[in-house]
Amino acid sequence: MTTPKLPAAYHLIALDSVGSTNEEAKRLAVLGENAAPDGTLVWAKQQTAGRGRRGREWSSPPGNLYTSIVLRPDVPLARMPELSFVAALAVYDALESLGEPGHQVHLKWPNDVLLNDKKVAGLLLETESAGAGEDCHWVVLGMGLNVGWHPDDTPYPATSLRFEEWPVSVNQALEAYANSFLGWAGRWLDEGFEPIRENWLRRCKGQGEEIEVRLGNETLTGTFIDLDTSGALVLDCGGEVRHITAGDVFFSTPSGSIN
Repeated sequence: MTTPKLPAAYHLIALDSVGSTNEEAKRLAVLGENAAPDGTLVWAKQQTAGRGRRGREWSSPPGNLYTSIVLRPDVPLARMPELSFVAALAVYDALESLGEPGHQVHLKWPNDVLLNDKKVAGLLLETESAGAGEDCHWVVLGMGLNVGWHPDDTPYPATSLRFEEWPVSVNQALEAYANSFLGWAGRWLDEGFEPIRENWLRRCKGQGEEIEVRLGNETLTGTFIDLDTSGALVLDCGGEVRHITAGDVFFSTPSGSIN
């Protein structure tokens, strides 16, 4: 595994294989700042037990980018979900810097990145604090990017950089993401969530359109109006405005079906 060139703010832990980069990052984070200082980046060539949102399996063969960053921001626990939007912007800008003309990159609420209307990256955020309202002890920000391979049996269509004919290596993808994340994280710490929210909305898919949001026990259809100040999706369901904090979004296709 060739070592990527990362900014000095990161402490890289490169592994050939691991069950889950998030689990390894969490294990180190619990040991304290000496074991996992702010900016510790766990990177694995493959995962044998990768996880996505809601405990879903994340297929993780060699050839893709699997990474988790340990962060120790001095901010309240309630603000930690904002980091998913920070990271989504970082992935977006990384892809823009690596890509070629003719491709479309969009952000999909709450924490996916789309390439040509198919999922190419996802994020998973896990935290620990002393208790409600307390500052965060640490947060682990996992990111998976399909570089050389993508699954075919996902609820939302997936793709990879290689499938879209982008000649990008895993190292190049990691370097671009790490550099971009530093910039957006710094802006979040200095200016708060509002500029993150505004920039995310400029890059997202579906705002102003009818979407379907699948929750644990119901499915909602309505117009995607906005993100509120906490990052919740604001959905107009025929005059009833709902603020949704967790769910899976699907979009209408030109034929009118939901995808």
